[in-house]
Amino acid sequence: MIFLETRDMPIFIASRWSSNDNAVFPDRLEIDDNNGNVTFHKGTIIGYRQTFIARQNIASVKIATGLFFADVIIESMGGVQVRATGFTNRDARAIMNILT
Repeated sequence: MIFLETRDMPIFIASRWSSNDNAVFPDRLEIDDNNGNVTFHKGTIIGYRQTFIARQNIASVKIATGLFFADVIIESMGGVQVRATGFTNRDARAIMNILT
């Protein structure tokens, strides 16, 4: 479990042990209270992908739990779906509590 909190912005980083995709580039969710955006970072071999969702546009937050790890699924009103994989069940619940 890695949870970083910078000034008004909790950052959740997935476990490297959770899946092959996270072994080198773990998923990361940043929740910014200043501007209300949720930022999803997915690393790739060259660079990374970022998806921004404004908090007021979040339609639903779901958790798919496993034995050790959980996935957080965030859907926006515009149809964008973000699936962040490999968080501990505790972190996934914390993300859901912040966003709902």
